Amino acid sequence: MAFAELCITSNFTFLTGGSHPEEYARQAAFLGLPALAIADVNSVAGIVRAHVALREVAREVRLRAEAEAAGRVHGPPAPGGASGSGDAGAPAGSLDIRTVPRLLPAARLVLVDDTSLTVVARDRRGWARLCRLLSRGRLRAEKGACHLTAADLLSEGALAGLELLLHPPARNQRGAFAWVGFARRLARLYAPHVALVMAPRYDGGDAGRFARLARLAARLGVPTVASARPIMHEGARRPLVDVLSCIRLGCRIEALGRAARANAEERLRSEAEMLRLFRGHEAAVHRSGDIAARCRFSLDELRHEYPSEIAGDERPPERLARLAREGLARRYPAGVPERVQEMMAHELRLISRLGYEPYFLTVHDVVAFARKRGILCQGRGSAANSVVCYALGITEVSPEIGSMVFERFVSEARDEPPDIDVDFEHERREEVIQHIYTHYGRHRAGLCATVIHYRGKRAVREVGRAMGLSEDVVAALSSQIWGWGSGTGMADARLRELGLDPAEPRLALTMRLVRELIGFPRHLSQHVGGFVITEGRLDELVPIENAAMEDRTVICWDKDDIDALGILKVDVLALGMLSCIRKAFDLLRRHKGQDWTLATLPPEDPAVYDMLCRADSLGVFQVESRAQMNFLPRMRPRCFYDLVIQVAIIRPGPIQGDMVHPFIRRRNGEEAVTFPSDALGEVLGKTLGVPLFQEQAMQIAIIGAGFTAEEADRLRRSLATFKKHGNVSAFRARFLKGMMRNGYDRDFAERCFSQIEGFGSYGFPESHAASFALLVYASAWLKCHHPAVFACALLNSQPMGFYAPAQIVRDVRAHGVEVRPVDVNASSWDCTLEPDARGGLSLRLGFRQVKGLAEDEVEWLVAARGNGYRSVEDVWRRAGLGPRSLHRLAEADAFAALGISRREAQWAARAIVSKAPLPLFEGGLDGEGIVEPNAHLPEMTLGEEVVEDYSTLRLSLRAHPVALLRPLLTPDPSASSGPEAQGQPSGVAVSRSRSEG
Repeated sequence: MAFAELCITSNFTFLTGGSHPEEYARQAAFLGLPALAIADVNSVAGIVRAHVALREVAREVRLRAEAEAAGRVHGPPAPGGASGSGDAGAPAGSLDIRTVPRLLPAARLVLVDDTSLTVVARDRRGWARLCRLLSRGRLRAEKGACHLTAADLLSEGALAGLELLLHPPARNQRGAFAWVGFARRLARLYAPHVALVMAPRYDGGDAGRFARLARLAARLGVPTVASARPIMHEGARRPLVDVLSCIRLGCRIEALGRAARANAEERLRSEAEMLRLFRGHEAAVHRSGDIAARCRFSLDELRHEYPSEIAGDERPPERLARLAREGLARRYPAGVPERVQEMMAHELRLISRLGYEPYFLTVHDVVAFARKRGILCQGRGSAANSVVCYALGITEVSPEIGSMVFERFVSEARDEPPDIDVDFEHERREEVIQHIYTHYGRHRAGLCATVIHYRGKRAVREVGRAMGLSEDVVAALSSQIWGWGSGTGMADARLRELGLDPAEPRLALTMRLVRELIGFPRHLSQHVGGFVITEGRLDELVPIENAAMEDRTVICWDKDDIDALGILKVDVLALGMLSCIRKAFDLLRRHKGQDWTLATLPPEDPAVYDMLCRADSLGVFQVESRAQMNFLPRMRPRCFYDLVIQVAIIRPGPIQGDMVHPFIRRRNGEEAVTFPSDALGEVLGKTLGVPLFQEQAMQIAIIGAGFTAEEADRLRRSLATFKKHGNVSAFRARFLKGMMRNGYDRDFAERCFSQIEGFGSYGFPESHAASFALLVYASAWLKCHHPAVFACALLNSQPMGFYAPAQIVRDVRAHGVEVRPVDVNASSWDCTLEPDARGGLSLRLGFRQVKGLAEDEVEWLVAARGNGYRSVEDVWRRAGLGPRSLHRLAEADAFAALGISRREAQWAARAIVSKAPLPLFEGGLDGEGIVEPNAHLPEMTLGEEVVEDYSTLRLSLRAHPVALLRPLLTPDPSASSGPEAQGQPSGVAVSRSRSEG
């Protein structure tokens, strides 16, 4: 049989492997290998990347074969006789590849005693055993580690269904004698599926070493198998491999010593090369092909393992249809419109044909749990804005709002699960996460991983230090990383600006290595909320491991890997605004007897839109940024769909594609509404002929550029939000050529594709915008009609949004709400509402505003308050607060209502030095104590009070800091008539923004 490489180490053996799994896949295809096994150390995290890359190779080979069979030239001829590929998504100058290698899922198990063997899955059972074995080792250890012993491997059936390739120990390795015994036991248990690996070291002693290993294999009764044991796909990566070793070991390149690679020979090799290297042992080379032929398992077998979600005797289709009908009756108490009934019947038929009922039931059950616990949630994502999801209560947005087609999300052609994201209150999402673990079991549910990749700054810092650059040079390079483009000329210009010579050999090599390292995986983290839930054991589908956070377990694949394999994922996400809205609803229920939900808020309130047209949107979800505030008076939203557009238009896609100004001109009647064609008019009608949404970009590609469904789907995938290796630009030539061939203006085509490229860094589809627009309206309605309630809820949900508490308080006071200070006898941990003199509500600041004060101590303070405290010492005696907390309260002026000034309270707090009163004085001395004379402390000035307020509370109710400087900033106009008499703009920076969504 032909040679197959079975022992590849990719860069998912972090800081060791020098090539991406995708690079190995393409190189194996170029070398004509029939199969390859990505076998990372105690991990299968990278194999899906290779699997997807080989799908792309298969597509290119198929297209080339079809073109040649039809007598067409597939792309322009490349130098040297290789044929290039002009197809979208194919790399420029791709070589003449005829072979599509098979990926053999595998892992290299390294035990705690350094015993090492590569295991390759023969079938689905073998893959399940491998995943359970890795899960056992990972769950024993802390995040990132794996604790496996020989006993784990020798237990009954632990390695059934796997090919075992033993790596011999080094001659001077400890435990070499014990290794022989371990190898013999494995050979007895799993013959004939055990072999001994022979790999060259390229040190001149390989011939003798191979002979020694052949004799060892004969004594063990196992055959030998040849491997190049590559850690890079080509030899040019050797410098990067050495730098990765430096980063792993924490040393500079000069100190790497024997840890450095002796040469660049540990690379992927062809069969001809292997036969040359293993002359005399050709059978070992061909045996790798025999082993590969026995391994028929493919990752495609892992698709669609959804929970059945059977309830009693009711099957999923019947249960979903019943819940949908009941929900629709609740949504439309006056009768369901015929169009909505037809939409739901169509969706249910399509869901049934594809067998996706369990997916929708899973999401419904999670949402139902949250609603039962009073946790506010809102669904969004591809399938969330459907009639079925609306009826199930997953989303509160009627599907009649948008123009989405259900097949855009649930498609027979794509045969992949739909995408529903559910946002929960950020303070209570953990309850939902733990419910999922409890309901399904940790053996059936786990969070996706997120692969943390090297980006510019980190790559510069770590490579620079490894290459011996000084810290000041590394810092200077890192500070300029955002200025670098893709061309070397621009990078060289930046280096010269820093006073560095781009031609200096060490610096030039450093820059090259930085470019190579960007995009490499650094480690695994946990996804923000993507849950994988399976019908059977999750740990037989993919290995499970511990996350850094307590009580969290994760799988080793990220969301892109899950999507590629078509495995169910439910996104359980967190949104601060949902916490704010739920708290506002609770406050309205408590103080005004009003019971509201997202679904029952009065729709299309003109007062709300009037407020937004004035850009009075501080704290309002999604439209509180300065860019959104500047745009609101120009947009002048008057209906819900205007909010959908408002949410989506201030985004990189529409801005980069120059779509914002044309849309406003058309909306204001300054420009005629025209469409490039009648076909595109149906797509762009609701947005006045200007593409604003991701769905429109996809429809333009199909209708305008003539993309096939397959090409459009690959374009859609390249637009994934925050894509690490996005390749949307590869479709540019295909898109422009197709648009112009169909008669569209090149300028329009260029602008459309610029918008598509903008989506490559941050895509925003209409379905997401519609879900977010509902929260925009809800938060704006609360701010408009109940400003005190909204501000109180907003303060109690911090940190979130763009604005600091000082700005929120200033805004609510500008809306006529009285704000009362922190008071030791009136405040709670959260901000609260109190009746004011006008029959309305005033806002009382809570102890959460006091820096350094712990919530559990405040609970003691409130519980022991009774009829109120009378002094600082009273708080100390009754509440048991320590000196530090008392001093924090005094600094926050929390005793002012008792007639105790800030300085007097601080003086009294400083006199308390123990956590509790001494036993003799604990109950007081009934007037027999010595009365000390009062200290006469100078009163604080207004400026001092304001400074103390900001240092302890992050806000002040006394005055704005700039107001104290106003006389200096605005001199008396009568003193001068020159330019210096004009006031100078000024302000105070109080926070950094924290955007949501």
